[in-house]
Amino acid sequence: MIRRVKYHEIDFQKYTRCLENSAQQNWYAKKEVLDELSGKWEILMDDDYKAVLPVPLKKKFGMNFVIMPLFCQQLGVFSEKDNTEVNDRFLQFLIKNYKVFLYSFNHHNSFSKSLDTKKNYKIPISEYVILRRKKYFKGRKSTAKCAQHLIYKEIELNAEHISFIEKHFKGLKKVTDVKKFRNYMNFLHQNNSLKLCAAYLEEKLINVAVLVDERKQLSLLALINDETYKTENGPSFLIDKILNNYIHEREFNFMGSNIRGIEIFFKSFGAELKEYPYLQSKILEKLS
Repeated sequence: MIRRVKYHEIDFQKYTRCLENSAQQNWYAKKEVLDELSGKWEILMDDDYKAVLPVPLKKKFGMNFVIMPLFCQQLGVFSEKDNTEVNDRFLQFLIKNYKVFLYSFNHHNSFSKSLDTKKNYKIPISEYVILRRKKYFKGRKSTAKCAQHLIYKEIELNAEHISFIEKHFKGLKKVTDVKKFRNYMNFLHQNNSLKLCAAYLEEKLINVAVLVDERKQLSLLALINDETYKTENGPSFLIDKILNNYIHEREFNFMGSNIRGIEIFFKSFGAELKEYPYLQSKILEKLS
């Protein structure tokens, strides 16, 4: 039986154990991550933490509604085995008991009814040489090869690098969103989960990849580019170097995009499509 458990009632030891033993393991469902990104959240639970679903909440106009926090891609149902019947019960409970503006399940979750989906791209652990030879698009191989005059470095989170990231980050129009991104990077740094990889033209910083280091997976949080140096092909160089260094031991999660050009960029490195279902209110669809 599904029941609602408010934040102060959650047994976080059992909640964490459920996540760790789940088939759908996901960075964003962790307590500390949801505390950072959402602030206010609770869970739905089935049979004493046999399955859980985190519910991020936001209050506006005196109402609580469900919406995915900024920088949080997927949540959904977490259980030892993904079960369509169990997932359906969670889905119906969520729809019946909450005002859902936007909620994203994870790509493992299956349902008996068809839900809209968004795209994500991942590269499983692979041998880099084989990945590059067999799965890179021909044009991507050539572009990465032509950018070998650039210098690859893994850099620290400091004032200079934060300034570069904030200056060139596209897509964050609100000052509050930029501040939240900075705070999230600091959170990741404090939890030893931040990796910054950079491309330099001689001594000039021109590209930075901001990665969430999940030990078994690297997730691309942002790819920051100085457009003045667009012809240097820094993004291709940078992703290729990261894959060369890490894909033999960690998956690479591009974190998805429904923008055609970005989607093709991800696919050109041999990334595999991993669609995930989501719910979105008609009001939010009109605004987006």
